[in-house]
Amino acid sequence: MNANSRRDFIKKVGIGTAAISLGNSLFNNSAMAASAKSYRNIIGANDRIRMAMIGVNSRGASMSGTFARQKNAEVSYVCDVDERAIPKAIKRVAEAGQTNTPKSEKDLRNVLENKDIDAIYTATPDHWHAPLTIMACQAGKHVYVEKPMAHNPAEGEMAVAAARKYNRVVQMGAQRRSAPILTKGIELLHDGIIGNVYMAKTWYTNTRKETFLKPGSVPSWLDYDLWQGPAPRMAYQDGLIHYNWHWFWHWGTGEALNNGTHEVDVARWGLGVDFPTRVSSIGGRYQFQDDWETPDTQVVTLEYPGATLLWESRSCNGRNVEGKDRGIIFYGENGSLDTGEDAYQIYDLKGKLIKEEKAAADGNAMQGRNLASPSLGMDSMHAADFLDAIRNDRRPNCDIELGYKSTVAMLLSNIAWRVGRDLKLDPKNGHIIGDPEAAKLWSRTYEPGWEPKI
Repeated sequence: MNANSRRDFIKKVGIGTAAISLGNSLFNNSAMAASAKSYRNIIGANDRIRMAMIGVNSRGASMSGTFARQKNAEVSYVCDVDERAIPKAIKRVAEAGQTNTPKSEKDLRNVLENKDIDAIYTATPDHWHAPLTIMACQAGKHVYVEKPMAHNPAEGEMAVAAARKYNRVVQMGAQRRSAPILTKGIELLHDGIIGNVYMAKTWYTNTRKETFLKPGSVPSWLDYDLWQGPAPRMAYQDGLIHYNWHWFWHWGTGEALNNGTHEVDVARWGLGVDFPTRVSSIGGRYQFQDDWETPDTQVVTLEYPGATLLWESRSCNGRNVEGKDRGIIFYGENGSLDTGEDAYQIYDLKGKLIKEEKAAADGNAMQGRNLASPSLGMDSMHAADFLDAIRNDRRPNCDIELGYKSTVAMLLSNIAWRVGRDLKLDPKNGHIIGDPEAAKLWSRTYEPGWEPKI
């Protein structure tokens, strides 16, 4: 997507988002709300995109409402292996103004078989992201997949290939790619506002607690076999579902992909780089002696041709960096640029603020530790971009290939941490050079019969 078309799109979507915000305040009157709902289901029926929401326990529930608010879009299915999550998501859809009640489904394969579904949204666990993306593309569906778009590099490459083979629009949930102020900051960066940009520093902080798993019985509300899906079978454990799977390599990818993907994607965008040439990753599980397998403290250095990208993570010590719980700073020959979703600042070489611009206050400011929706405004614009890309047969703001390049950078940082040494990489594709042990982690084994295929 070129700069002009991105600016035009963001301008149009910004107007639409403002209208949505205004509408939410105006439609408190029940009669007006009913009228708006009726009108919404009449206009543009011929180009309406029918969505299936898959994985709706937390993030997916919020995004169900977000997609239901989009012009000429309908949430037709709500799907989750946890039957308790489905009515909550349906409620979000109704609250968004959609009068048609979505169908309920526990098995995503049944959703993919439905010819009336145009696109899917998925907020399933990480080990499902790429396999489901591939399956959906094969079924003729467009895909909005939350980050990270893959659990390992090999299946990420396959997902990109599937999107291209079946000519599907696939958007990764890197919402910052659709944030107007951030986009403007990146454009200024590319226009040379601080000269040659040679370094980006990114970070994430939180105060997560200790995690212990223990043997348990599968709850009646959960289809655990389908939750595991492509992952080799392991016995159910209490405390794993619905969030702590993030900290176990069998299903998750740690904080590096859970949150680092967001900042690193913006940093890579600003630096204008593709695949790294070397990665180093140090840290550990320091705060607690518990069942976590992934590090709670991690410092990653990604070397790209002509630039360095740093990511610092403290999952269990929430002290802010530069006054923010998460952020990105670009350093160049003439100064630095701090950028976020709702503002950017430009400093000279001595750290003096020389320019600042903030987004208009609209109640959608970034909340970095909000699991369901860090920013409703960005969610809406990124969803709108996905739908617009489908209608206009173009690639979205965070096309799967862009998402893969950011995802694989952090997957490689985890591989480097797991083997305990730096990795040398092929800058053409990110593949590991001269390290057979590390190269084994490029892919994974799958449950027989669940192996992803293009």
